[in-house]
Amino acid sequence: MVVLVAATAQAVCDMDNDDFMACQPAAAATTDPQPAPSEACCATLGKADLRCLCSYKNSPWLSLYNIDPKRAMELPAKCGLTTPPDC
Repeated sequence: MVVLVAATAQAVCDMDNDDFMACQPAAAATTDPQPAPSEACCATLGKADLRCLCSYKNSPWLSLYNIDPKRAMELPAKCGLTTPPDC
C-alpha cells in the first residue's frame, strides 16, 4: 500500500495531502525504529482506495517523499485492514 499524494491540493486515491502526511512517519525510509501508524493514518487508510494506492507501490515518487515501499505496504495490515490480493 503506497501512501502517495501529489504536492497539489488534489486528492489521489481518496487521500489528500493532510491524509498523506498522517501516514508518512510510519512509512518513512529513514525512521528507525519504525513507528506504528497513528489513529489518523489508520482512519485515512480506512477511507482510501487501497487498490488505487497499490498502483503506486513501484513509483519513483516515493523516494521524493522519503517513503519506503515495503513499510508503506505494511500499513494496512497494521491498521487492521485487508490489502487487495493483487497488490
